[in-house]
Amino acid sequence: MDRAHAASGHLPVMYTQVLAGLRVMGDGTYLDGTFGRGGHARGVLAQLGPKGKLLVMDKDPEAIAVAEREFGADARVAIYRGSFAELAQWSATAEGLDGVLFDLGVSSPQLDVAERGFSFGKDGPLDMRMDPESGESAAQWLARADEREIADVLWTYGEERQSRKIARTIVARRDAQPLLRTAQLAELIASVMPRGDSKIHPATRSFQAIRIFINRELADLEAGLDAAMARLKPGGRLAVISFHSLEDRIVKQFIARYSKAPPANRRMPVEQAFTPTLLAIDGAQKATDEETAANPRARSAVLRVAEKLGVAA
Repeated sequence: MDRAHAASGHLPVMYTQVLAGLRVMGDGTYLDGTFGRGGHARGVLAQLGPKGKLLVMDKDPEAIAVAEREFGADARVAIYRGSFAELAQWSATAEGLDGVLFDLGVSSPQLDVAERGFSFGKDGPLDMRMDPESGESAAQWLARADEREIADVLWTYGEERQSRKIARTIVARRDAQPLLRTAQLAELIASVMPRGDSKIHPATRSFQAIRIFINRELADLEAGLDAAMARLKPGGRLAVISFHSLEDRIVKQFIARYSKAPPANRRMPVEQAFTPTLLAIDGAQKATDEETAANPRARSAVLRVAEKLGVAA
């Protein structure tokens, strides 16, 4: 880890593996679709020459402010506020990309700031929006959603076994006491399903599920992968860090769809021709023991890298 990262206190997850996976060329064009606090972006920029380009995106206005403050004066850098699902709509990507990085989930600064409402460990407004100026907050959604919708979200995105019981309790209590704070929601969930001997807080899965739903994270991921595929040049690399099994499954299936022939179908009289357009690189990669000891949030990280095949024009 370089001095800049140590000084900032921000530890970009799987930093070395990401830069190796992207295989940065000095005159290439690279897009970091989840700038966060710029950990990976700094690494890419350090390897670019004067003709190289770094495009950075983020939904979070605080992240964009950091990008503009630190990189705004660098002619090689372009900045866009928005979801990476929109990357193909950004004119800066039109000439093609040599690499795309998505570092999914919530960034450490977002978790650490109570006012963002992502963490049940820090009491704050029940918000959870990555872009706090857009869309519905978690508090607003929980105030209007019916019991079935809440239960479905908790089960689908958090695989929470007590989803129906939690949803029933939320609906029963919210009229008397609106859920406006993270501590309120965490305490309500804990009252429904006490922790017992588990080291994991009872609210972990529910908070994760609500956050994923509020921010349309899985839908954005699917759209972002399609957009990255459209904009990558032949030989360009896609690198995605996932922290959740649902995210990783989407990435794994996306790479497989373009890199492996579909299973044979005995009902088809003629075998369908398949030409791979992606090459999976090194399979699922995990953080090293050294990194997880220094940064526990890296324990659940999975990095997948793929290279776009084809002949350059």
